Amino acid sequence: MLVIVPLGLTLLPATIGRATGARWWLFFAVPGVVSLWLPRGPVSIVLASIYLVGTLVLIGLAARDFLRHRRLRPRELALYTALVTPSIAALALVAERSSYELFGFTLTVLSLTVAHFHFAGFAAALIAFLVAGPRTTAGDAAAISVPLGTGIVLLGFFLGDPVELAGAAVLTAGMWLVGWNLWRRSRHTDRTTAVLLTTSAAVLVITMLLALSWALGHVAPTPYLPLEWMVATHGLANAVGFALCGVLAWRRLRKEAG
Repeated sequence: MLVIVPLGLTLLPATIGRATGARWWLFFAVPGVVSLWLPRGPVSIVLASIYLVGTLVLIGLAARDFLRHRRLRPRELALYTALVTPSIAALALVAERSSYELFGFTLTVLSLTVAHFHFAGFAAALIAFLVAGPRTTAGDAAAISVPLGTGIVLLGFFLGDPVELAGAAVLTAGMWLVGWNLWRRSRHTDRTTAVLLTTSAAVLVITMLLALSWALGHVAPTPYLPLEWMVATHGLANAVGFALCGVLAWRRLRKEAG
């Protein structure tokens, strides 16, 4: 909320308003973060709701851009997914802070949803959008498969583990395509940016295999890491290694481009 999203907002196209986005975002994000540190109850619910309002503004930006241009190419699909997914995280946050098992999900699942749809939602879709331009086959495939995989995983929460496994497979393919594009880009930039891009790409090889093993283990009798270890490995590595390194690298690339 305080790092990945505001950094990512500075990478939005000028037509959406990246300069404005980074300035107002912290007004909503700080209450959201504070709500996580407070006991569940009325105060944390209000603070989480403020964050939810901020995420709805992002949906408004996506809707305005779509209505203005009336097109939905692979790049736009990834971009709009990035702008919509924080609201899913915020809704889960409000429910979790309310001690309300939204759609029957436990409070633990809801708390993990908050993190998941910032990193696997916002960061992944945003970087998929960035690697898709200028248009290439691999870039377009990544821009389609990341939102598609994220959507199927979300459906899997409601329809069952086999659907979630299918979503994990699609999302893994998309993230590996994102990693491939990041690695290719790393060969044509300065050393620091290349290290950030390579790290972001390399992390995805392991973290997405862990995601696949987790989803497969809930469908077939195959081994997978327990939840605590998934958070400490898959979650932490994606947050720092992929998302943070990725957005920092793209900020450097933007500065290089002038």
